[in-house]
Amino acid sequence: AGEHVLTPYKGRGKPESQKEANRAHARLRGPGERANAQLKAWRILRKLRCCPFRAGRIAKAVHTLHLRETASR
Repeated sequence: AGEHVLTPYKGRGKPESQKEANRAHARLRGPGERANAQLKAWRILRKLRCCPFRAGRIAKAVHTLHLRETASR
């Protein structure tokens, strides 16, 4: 996570600066959340048992194939 872990501001009635910080945080987090959701949908990866490096390379390959499939539609 790096030196600091950023978390959004909680609660209601936040000043505009905190609301803008939360929006910026959501913009950064959004692509990762969507990628995780997509990975969970790939049934072939559910029973994958190998080292993390190899699993990452397999996930990249599956993602590339998925992008090619959606681009050809």
